[in-house]
This record gives sequence, structure tokens and C-alpha cells, in this order.
Amino acid sequence: MSAVTTPAPPAAGVPAPPPLPPTVATRRTALGFVATRRVVEVILLVILGVGSGLLFYGSHFGLDMVHSQLTAQDISFPAKGSPSLSPAEFPDLQQYAGQKVDTGDKAKAYANGFIRRHLAAVDNGLTYSQVSAASIAAPNNATLTADVATLFKGETLRGLLLYAWGWSVVSTLALYAAIGAAIGFVIILVVTVGDFVADPRIAARHISPS
Repeated sequence: MSAVTTPAPPAAGVPAPPPLPPTVATRRTALGFVATRRVVEVILLVILGVGSGLLFYGSHFGLDMVHSQLTAQDISFPAKGSPSLSPAEFPDLQQYAGQKVDTGDKAKAYANGFIRRHLAAVDNGLTYSQVSAASIAAPNNATLTADVATLFKGETLRGLLLYAWGWSVVSTLALYAAIGAAIGFVIILVVTVGDFVADPRIAARHISPS
């Protein structure tokens, strides 16, 4: 068993130090709390500031890339009244008639609302893999060969447009997150400046007993 040690008594003739008054002890506790809170606030300030900046940059980069890549493709919806964009068959695409496909939403509408419907009319809605298998089984069938090429080109373009739309969604979410982080940065900045401007002894005075 380990020996139990007891604190040595004060030397003879040397009085023990008096305990701190309650007001001083409370004030030191309050000052420590304020100092710790300031450190946390500064850390949050750096995190929110850097995070919002990166999110804004990433959002701008993604949306700009989607727009520039779609613009380079030079794809347009058929003009209003065009037989290939009849209101009866494409009622949801009339709002885009004659417009360039240069945003994520337009890319999704063109991919799912226009290309997919046209591809569904090829070989009664059979997929590319199904028609390709049939063409391999009948290599001399020119119709199947042409349908395979049509489906391959259509599905490839549709996939690329949906890929662009997906990136636009991610970039838009990053923009919302950047705005939220920027708001949090401003709030923490105001609180931090207020804490550094205020005299911490005032907080200790309110906490300490009168």
C-alpha cells in the first residue's frame, strides 16, 4: 500500500496565506471564461471566413464551367410552333422554345423531355443495349444498324447533358452553403468585436457577488 501524504504545516512563525476574497476569485473565473470564449470565436471566425470563400469560389467555378461548356455545344430547342416541338407532345418544353441550352435546368429539360422522348420512338422504346444485341444477331439488317447509331448518339448526348445538370445542382447548393457561412461569419465577427471592445472586468463585476 502506498503511504498517504499530508500537506506539511506552515513553518513556525510564518503565517498561512489568506484565502482569496470571493469577489477576486469570481472575477478571475469570469476573465478566464471570457478569454476562452474569445479563442473559440476567433477559431469560428477563421473557419467560417475561409469556408465561405472556398464555397463561393467553387460555386462560381462550377456554374461558369457548366454555362461555358453548354454554350460551346451550341444546342437549341426547336423554335416555337416547330413540328418537332409540338405543344401536344412536348407541353412542358414550350417555355424553352427557341432558346439555347446554356443552363443546368435547360440541359435536364432537353435531355429528359426532348431526347428521351425521341429515343423512345426508336424500335418501340427498346434500349441501346437491346437494339445492339439484336443488330449483332442480324448484322445484315441496315435498319437495326442505323437505330443502334441513333440510340448511341442520343444516349451519349443525353448523359452529357444530365452530367452538366448534376454539376449545376452541386454548384447551386455550394452557393447556398456559402451564403449561410457568410452570414455566420458576419454574426461571429460582430460578437467577437463586441467582446474585444467591451471591458471583461464589466462582465466579472456583473457575475461577482455585490
